This record gives sequence, structure tokens and C-alpha cells, in this order.
Amino acid sequence: MNEEDPVPTLRGSMVALVTPMKGGAVDEPALRALVRWQIEEGTDALVPCGTTGEGATLTADETLKVVRTCVEEAKGRVPVIAGAGSNSTAKTIENVRLAKEAGADYALVVTPYYNKPTQEGLFRHFEAVAQQGGLPLVLYNVPSRTSVDLLPDTIGRLSKVQGIAGVKEASGSIVRVAEIQEKCEGRPMAILAGDDMFALPTLAMGGHGVISVVGNVAPRDLARLCDDFFAGNLEGARKAQVRFAPLVRALFCETNPQPVKYALSKMGRIAHDLRLPLVPVSQAGAAQVDAALRNYGLA
Repeated sequence: MNEEDPVPTLRGSMVALVTPMKGGAVDEPALRALVRWQIEEGTDALVPCGTTGEGATLTADETLKVVRTCVEEAKGRVPVIAGAGSNSTAKTIENVRLAKEAGADYALVVTPYYNKPTQEGLFRHFEAVAQQGGLPLVLYNVPSRTSVDLLPDTIGRLSKVQGIAGVKEASGSIVRVAEIQEKCEGRPMAILAGDDMFALPTLAMGGHGVISVVGNVAPRDLARLCDDFFAGNLEGARKAQVRFAPLVRALFCETNPQPVKYALSKMGRIAHDLRLPLVPVSQAGAAQVDAALRNYGLA
């Protein structure tokens, strides 16, 4: 965002929602129930159709349906940040326009995967999407998934582009938060942790929140972690972060969202259905998730 744009309102616990499926189709009743539960538990924003939501394998009609369902159930109480990225700039612009049509408040746009663009290519990609998509963007940097790293210098350049509201940072380096702040030179840019284990460290470094996987199963505790931090209860936030650790490890024992969908199925909230090329969690993975749920008190 440029100097005329308002201070970012993205803050707190944001959940990267799974997409419930049954018999190969989107399970709309289960999705509506999930959204209502998330809001009741204190979640600050909903993030459908991202990595955790299997956005890469949803059709355009399904994406529209999922985002619109979240918007309808949210009823303006929390923002909806729709996953809209692809490895084609033109397709990403089309996806963002679709998210806008569905009523989303923001679009989450991942760095183009497989193409491996240069930093200049990344800058021009996000600039074009911000200028033509019609929604404020949250950049998404996750090199482990995309094989390309959106560097702080480039984020600093993008912070001058109107329509770019924040960044979901999942490079695995907490130093990045300070580097991004340095390169943005005080311009408004919401910095959001993209890894559950970096939630509190990101907040402590001046970040604004987290886009979380573990929040799918423990939304109230994630919201409380963020609330405690902002209220100055650092010990409460620290205890919550430490308590999350075994659960987070279990939810990433296999490719996300396989374990978290299994966990939610064990909690009776969705069916344990995924879309190929993802498959249900293995027997060993299931045992690890079962133990983590039991030890956390979610069994």
C-alpha cells in the first residue's frame, strides 16, 4: 500500500480453512458449520482456497462456491481472504476478480510456482495483479512449496504499490520479519506468520498475526494466543505457543492438509476426503495425529 492507504486491518488469528469434501464434491453444509464454529471461537479472519483448502485442485465454480459460502456465513463479522494465486499472471488476475465477485475482502496470492521467476518477475507479477485484480492483496511467500523466494527487497518495492496490504511469510526465517520492516521503511504492510511455530515470534518481532493450519482444530486457543500478546500477557502467549508444538508437528507429519483433515474427521466436523493427488493420511500418520489430539485434549 502507498502512503495514502489506510493502516492495514489484518490482525490476529487467521485460519487457513480446509475445504470439506464428501464423495469427491465440496461439502457445503460441513463448510458452513466450520465457518460458524471458527467465528464463534474467536477467529479474526477466514482464509479459504489456499494450500490447506486444496485451492490448486478446485474448479473455478467450486472456488466461487467456497468463497461465497464463507462470505455468507461470516456476514461481515470477519474478513475473508480468498486464495487466488497461480503460476500465470493472467490467470491470477482472473482468480482475484472471481474472488471479488464472490464477496471476498482480500486475495491471498502465492508466488508463481514451477516457473521460478526472478525478483523482477515477481515484482511485475504482483504489481499487475494488484493493479488489475480489484482486491487488496496479501502476498504469500512459501519457498518450500514454490521453489522461489520473495525477498525483503522485493517486498519493500511492492509496499509502494497501491493495493498490496500484507504478506504471509513462510520462508522459515524469523529474521525476515525485521528485514521486511526495514525494507518497507514504515509503509503500512501487515506481516503475517505463515507457519504455526512462528506465530508468537512473528508477533514479538512486530508482525500483525498468523495464517494458521492448527487453528482449524484449536481456533479458540490460537485466538487467545494472539489476544494475550496484544494485551501484554506475554507469558500466556508463550505457554500457548509451547503447548501448540506437538500438535503442529503432528499436523505436518505428512503433506498438508492430509493430517489436519484427518484430525477434523476424528473431531466429527468433516469427512476424511481429499482430492487427488493428495490421499488420506497413512496409518502411521493417523496414529501420530491421534496421539497429539489426545494429549492436547481434543480427542
